[in-house]
Formats: sequence, structure tokens, C-alpha cells
Amino acid sequence: MILADKIMNLRKQQGMSQEELAHQLGISRQSVSKWESGASIPDLDKILKLSDLFGVSTDYLLKDELEEVSFLEPGTTTDDNIDSEIVKSISIEEANAFMDLYERASKKIGIGVVLCILSPVLLILAGGLCELGGIEDSASEDFLCGIGTAILLSIIAVAVSLFIRYGMLLDKYEYMEKEKISLQYGVQGIVEKKKEAYEETFRDTIVRSTLMCIFGVIPLIVGGALNLDDFILVILVDLLLILVAIASYGFVVAGMIHSSYQILLQQGDYDVKNKKGNKKAEAWSGAYWCLVTAIFLGVSFITKAWDMTWIIWAVAGVLYAGLCCVFRAVSNNK
Repeated sequence: MILADKIMNLRKQQGMSQEELAHQLGISRQSVSKWESGASIPDLDKILKLSDLFGVSTDYLLKDELEEVSFLEPGTTTDDNIDSEIVKSISIEEANAFMDLYERASKKIGIGVVLCILSPVLLILAGGLCELGGIEDSASEDFLCGIGTAILLSIIAVAVSLFIRYGMLLDKYEYMEKEKISLQYGVQGIVEKKKEAYEETFRDTIVRSTLMCIFGVIPLIVGGALNLDDFILVILVDLLLILVAIASYGFVVAGMIHSSYQILLQQGDYDVKNKKGNKKAEAWSGAYWCLVTAIFLGVSFITKAWDMTWIIWAVAGVLYAGLCCVFRAVSNNK
């Protein structure tokens, strides 16, 4: 039970309205309403007054895991335990700002990923049209390839600008992913409630996106097995890229929103132990993706097989995940 629910339950147990509680505390009814909706959290002095007024411990009010009411004997007090190792304390305002930014950034970064995946679609289609039309003039073929390449690079430039812009905005909260943090009283319960409410959406999106990737490959496999016309196979490759792009948008948005809750709650990949490992992995991961980008561009421009070289990114992504798991296992053993 979170602080908001506890205040509401205790108020109702005492038979008080929001106006009566506000009068007792010397505040407005709107303030009590915001407390009970989770939109804001009482100041420490108000927590102490609520503790005295309802006859419960401050521990009960502040610690979300305590479900049983700990009533105080008259004249007794409790002291809050403070973790001396805490690097930074996160307020409800900062937590909400962080989650809102992550949600907005996830959509923009998702669009960037979609653009990267779709960037070779026109170039692949142009190549297919050249084969279909039987263009023998090398100058015309080079012109079409040049236009397709220019469009590809322009799309990638837009995608990169989105990555840079929203990456810089997220840098403000980078410390949350790397350092140990502490959520101020009541914040953890609110974040857990939002995470719980999002779990079903997260699962559905991941399942839907995964199925889209799997079924997107089937027409291409069937087309190859039936020896369909090359131009039809080109269309099927473009269709596959479109489906993968849509699925990737779901992966990115759902993953980032879910990660924002894990970062605040220090769960999963963002628990204290994994944060230490992530710091060590950061140096080689940057070099890894720079190398992958160089390989992709080099192979693509040399072979001009843009319809095939996109596989480099898929292989690199799977390899990166495997390397992260190995690195984390080695770090934990140490």
C-alpha cells in the first residue's frame, strides 16, 4: 500500500472528510486531494502531524511495504533510518519529470529506429525496377542508385539527429542508470503502481512485435522456395523491412518506458550490482557500435547490396546481447 492510499484509508477510518483533515493540518482541501491521488507528497512536517493525528508511526506512513498499521502509544516517537550510502535522493517531481521525458524520448527514438530500418527500402525498390525494366544503360542505372543512396543517407541523417537530440536530453538523468539512488518517501509506491499498470501493455507489445518479426519472414521464405520472380522477391524484402520497422518501434517504446520504472526502482538490469557492471561495459560498448557502423557502411558501399547488408545490424544486436551476458557473468564472479 502506498502513502496516498494510507492517508485516504486513515482519514476514512477517522470519519473525516478531506476538508476536515485539511483544517486539522492548516492546509487547503486541494492539497489533501493531491496527496490521496498521488499527484504530490506531504512535506516531512505534515507527515509528523499526520502521524500524531492518526496515532500511527511514521514508519507505517513512509514505508510502502508495511501494510499493518503500527499504532503508537501516547507520548512515543519513532526515528527515521537514513542510509548514509545514498548518493542522490529522488523527489516525486524529479521522478515524474524523468518518466515523462523517457516516454516522450521513447517515441522519438523509436521513430529514428524506424527510419534507419526503412532507409534502404527505396534503394532496394529502385534496384528491382531496374531489373524489371531491363535497363541496360549504366548511366540510368547509376542515376537511380545515386538517387536511392541520397534518400537513404538523408533518412539516416534525420534518424541520427533524433538520436542525438533526445540522447542529450536523457543525459541529464544518466546518473540514475549508473549510481545508487534513493527514492523519497512515497515515491517508490507511486512508481511501482505505474509499473504494475503498464505490465500488461508491455507484455502485449513485446509479444505482438515478436510475432510481427517472425511472420514477416515467412512470405520471403515461401517466395524463395517457389522461385518467384525477382521483382516480387524485392517487394517481399521491402515488406519484411516495413514489418520489422513497425515491430522495432514497439520494442523501443515499450522497452524504454518499462526501463524508466526499473531505473527508478533499481530493478533488473539497473539494480545496484548491475549498475557497477554497466559502468565497466560502457567503454567497450561505444567502440563496439562504432565498429559495427563502420563495417555496415563499408560492406554496403563496396558490395552495393543494401538489400542484404541490413542483416549486419541484426547479427550485431544478437552478438551484443550475448557479449553483455558474458561480461555480466564474469563481473559477478569477480
